[in-house]
Amino acid sequence: MKKLGDLVYYIGFALIYLFSMLPLSILYVFSDLCYVLVYHVAGYRKSVIRRNLLNSFPDKTKRELKDIEKDFFHWFCDYVFETIKLTSMSEQEMRKRLRFEGLDMVRKAAGEGRSSSVYLGHYCNWEWVSSLGIHLPEYVCGQIYHELENKYVNRYFLKIRGRFKAQSVVMEETLQTIREWHKEGKISVVGYISDQVPGFSSMHYWPTFLNQQTPTYTGTERIAKIFDTAVFYMDIIRPRRGYYVVRLIKMSDGAKSEPLFSLTERYYRLLEQSIQRNPPYWLWSHNRWKRKWEDFVEYFPDPNERKRILSKL
Repeated sequence: MKKLGDLVYYIGFALIYLFSMLPLSILYVFSDLCYVLVYHVAGYRKSVIRRNLLNSFPDKTKRELKDIEKDFFHWFCDYVFETIKLTSMSEQEMRKRLRFEGLDMVRKAAGEGRSSSVYLGHYCNWEWVSSLGIHLPEYVCGQIYHELENKYVNRYFLKIRGRFKAQSVVMEETLQTIREWHKEGKISVVGYISDQVPGFSSMHYWPTFLNQQTPTYTGTERIAKIFDTAVFYMDIIRPRRGYYVVRLIKMSDGAKSEPLFSLTERYYRLLEQSIQRNPPYWLWSHNRWKRKWEDFVEYFPDPNERKRILSKL
């Protein structure tokens, strides 16, 4: 059975690879067709998207929300085909289509012996950001990820995310892996997509994000403090279809001296600014607010237990 699964994977990967060799201009034609099917026919997760948009932008009109919704579906289909393109995209084309700004600050921190922690969100094309390693070959460039349930899909994403020298680290092994790099004297630059839904026992902080009380992971801040890293936010701009500019914004020269949860709070303020600047490019189909404060209270009815969870970093 395993051999059959592997065979299907290799055939599927070969077909995706061949398809990905088409120019992006042609892949965008498929994206436009995909938009019609996903939005007008399938209506993919429309109820979740509309609820998220309505709660996040209560002051916007129905027409404005509808425009954001349509633009989101257009962008999301582009994201899918841009990710497929990553399967075979050359380093030269990647350099042309995605430009980094502010890497001198990372190099300066490295010159002072500090590694860097980089916050980012599900905004614009986060898959292409894995190309950071071609710009910083002298350091270990890592990205934290959740293992996908389907092992073959997981295998595919690990392969394309590692094409440009990025090392993928399973979330549960993050601290151990970075500690090993630190012991070996390696300077690391690690990206954390921190706008995901945590489990109840990881809900240490509840910032207000897009007009809603939001449970969040705080692992990025905890690890940054342990290793006293420089901390940055990755602001991504999409000036036109198929092109991105990644701007690094310094959040801290050394995380250890920062007040508790201040880095997590600032991350959400910066991500909020990115989304408000151009709303369609965030992952609105993600059921980000499926867990409410009331659910947390019900899960931990003992106030002392809740206090213990909330005071933990």
